Amino acid sequence: MDKGIILLAAGGTGGHLFPAEALAHELKATGYSVHLVTDSRAERFTGKFPADEIHVVPSATIGSKNPVKLAQSVWKLWTGLRAARRLIARLKPRAVVGFGGYPTVPPLLAATGMGIPSIIHEQNAVMGRANKMLASRVKAVAGGFLPEGTGAFAAKTVATGNPVRPAVLNAAGVPYAPAAGDAPFHLVVFGGSQGAQFFSKAVPQAVCRLDDTLRQRLKVTQQARPEDREGVIAVYEKLGVPAEVSPFFTDMAGRIASAQLVICRSGASTVSEISVIGRPAILVPYPYALDHDQAANAAALAAKGGARVIAQVELSAERLAGILADAMSNPDALAQMAAGARQTGKPDAARLLALLVEAIASGSTVAKFKETRS
Repeated sequence: MDKGIILLAAGGTGGHLFPAEALAHELKATGYSVHLVTDSRAERFTGKFPADEIHVVPSATIGSKNPVKLAQSVWKLWTGLRAARRLIARLKPRAVVGFGGYPTVPPLLAATGMGIPSIIHEQNAVMGRANKMLASRVKAVAGGFLPEGTGAFAAKTVATGNPVRPAVLNAAGVPYAPAAGDAPFHLVVFGGSQGAQFFSKAVPQAVCRLDDTLRQRLKVTQQARPEDREGVIAVYEKLGVPAEVSPFFTDMAGRIASAQLVICRSGASTVSEISVIGRPAILVPYPYALDHDQAANAAALAAKGGARVIAQVELSAERLAGILADAMSNPDALAQMAAGARQTGKPDAARLLALLVEAIASGSTVAKFKETRS
């Protein structure tokens, strides 16, 4: 039975698109058609996105103080708003759900202006700029790490958790395997669309400083920018360390599941996926995040003992080498971290968010939705 169309809007990065993809799978399974509005950056992520159709609507950030650039951004937003109105008038969605990022602004402004039930999902512990702009206009705010009972929008905030993709749920079925003795040790390193550059220098330098006995056990999967890839590969080849290095892995959930330790940034989707899969992690918050949201996300996982958080400025190659050596020599401690990470995971977040979307699309309120959950 076709229940109608739900229109999802998300910025073109994995952090925005992955939770949207997870919700799309859940909605499709319950009988909805799903359309996606995003931007051209999303091309490498949308191959597996279960949308009936993907739409690109013009949008722009308004961050420049240059009057010419500011005027260009405003014009592009106005153009995007008109395009979004035409799209919504044609599709007649039952609800519109935004996942953050500037491409969500035109469709959510259009939807709220046209009286379409609308929701935003904020992945991080600190609300991003686009969602802050939209929060007062929508019917509900779903939160990955947002606290439910506090803040300016507490009355309409629901702590759903961050939806994770089916691949992550499948990977969560793989138990953690401590690497004791001389067993191979799989290290997975990634930095997202921002921030991989630091790891491309720091991790190979740290591996250089390990004792030969430890280095011989090591196997590395590492995300690196295209311009850094060859240099990273060259270091690992010189050291004799088996390594797969690429700008993007389509099977990252499975690689995380096979890891004994993960070193990564602490974007909301990353922290959520590591938690659901249950793997020990060294989290290095991206220091240039506008709202320092990554530090807040990392703190949520570290509080349960599932990760160790280290500021980038404090993470020298020598210190990282010491951390790696200690981790490789203490499999029981890593197993405890893995268990702590799993305790914080919310594998049912997509289902809960889908229920919220269905409730709002049917004319219910957040207050009534919370009553049905209690």
